[in-house]
Amino acid sequence: MSHTPHELSEEFPELAEKMSALKVANAHFAKLADQYHDLNRQVHRAETNVEPMDTLAEAQLRKERAALKDEIYRMLTAQEA
Repeated sequence: MSHTPHELSEEFPELAEKMSALKVANAHFAKLADQYHDLNRQVHRAETNVEPMDTLAEAQLRKERAALKDEIYRMLTAQEA
């Protein structure tokens, strides 16, 4: 199996420990991380023509992935009260 780029651990290596802790402690964060992982795989399969799709559909998946990544980053960097 080939390497899938844009995995969260590669995108935010300095936050890997916090990511692991949040996945356990925060069900919403865990769900977002799972959704990101699924979308990232779909984008990768489209980009490598394993599961080709039209350009607009692929672009929409990329936008959704970016929005999830932004939300995940906000949660990872939020100041704890």
